[in-house]
Parts: sequence; C-alpha cells; structure tokens
Amino acid sequence: MAKYRKKPVAIEAWRVRELLALAQGDWASLPIAVRDAYDGGGLVFCPECIHVRTLEGAMIADIDDWLINGVAGEFYPVKPAIFEQTYEPVEVTT
Repeated sequence: MAKYRKKPVAIEAWRVRELLALAQGDWASLPIAVRDAYDGGGLVFCPECIHVRTLEGAMIADIDDWLINGVAGEFYPVKPAIFEQTYEPVEVTT
C-alpha cells in the first residue's frame, strides 16, 4: 500500500464562531475572501452555522468548526479535532 504526506501549503482559516460574530456586528471586518465568497453565493450565514458550497457539494460548518480557504480559493469546513491534527500556525511575513 502506498502512503502519502500532505504537502506543506499555507492556507487561511477562521473559527466559524468568530465569523458569525463579525457578520452580526461589523460586516466590513470580515476577511475579504469570506465576503467575496458570500457575495458569490458560496457561503450562507445562519445563526449557528455557515452553509458552504464546496468542490464536493454543499456542507455545513458548525459553530465550533474551522472554515478553511484552500489552495485553489475554495472553502470547506473542518472539525476542530481534524484541524488540530492537520494544521499548525505559520509565521506571516510581509
């Protein structure tokens, strides 16, 4: 059996809880990529979740999930335990 390792690619990610709070308070403070996805119909904000159009079909990002902006600009939800096992913070350089 072949084994594979995920390539080290930096992605953007946000807690759904934080995005929902921003959407209810200061819409302009939402990340631009999130606002653009919303404007394009890829994200629908609900009181306790975000409906996400993914490359695999419609999914729901629950309040404790992470919303990932992938390498091709696509969005998808990730459960907290999977996120912690798969991703780690990176330093942002300008």
